Amino acid sequence: QVQLVESGGGLVQAGGSLRLSCIISGRSVSRTGMGWFRQAPGKEREFAAAITRNEANTYIANSMEGRFTISRDNAKNMVYLQMNSLKPEDTAVYYCAASTGYPSENYLRSGSYYDYWGQGTQVTVSS
Repeated sequence: QVQLVESGGGLVQAGGSLRLSCIISGRSVSRTGMGWFRQAPGKEREFAAAITRNEANTYIANSMEGRFTISRDNAKNMVYLQMNSLKPEDTAVYYCAASTGYPSENYLRSGSYYDYWGQGTQVTVSS
């Protein structure tokens, strides 16, 4: 069975950085589309970043581009979300997700096309 476990969340001041990690078991990241989503209190789940299974092309939400970076380590079977210049509005629970299919970029931006999800890790950015 595929399992995802996020870590690396915490409390940081505005302008600070965090790196979230996602450990994947039961499936290789090199053949899995991976994504990061976040959900703030009272808000809908929001796409943050994705990386494709083959070419490892990356996609970042417009509001986070230039600040967030998604990457993967095939040897460690891990996916990362590097978050820089954090803002209070980045406060949310961040989820790692895996897609076993071959979705297009547009589908990768939708949580409906991911098959597995982690438990989430809390990121809180203070002002």
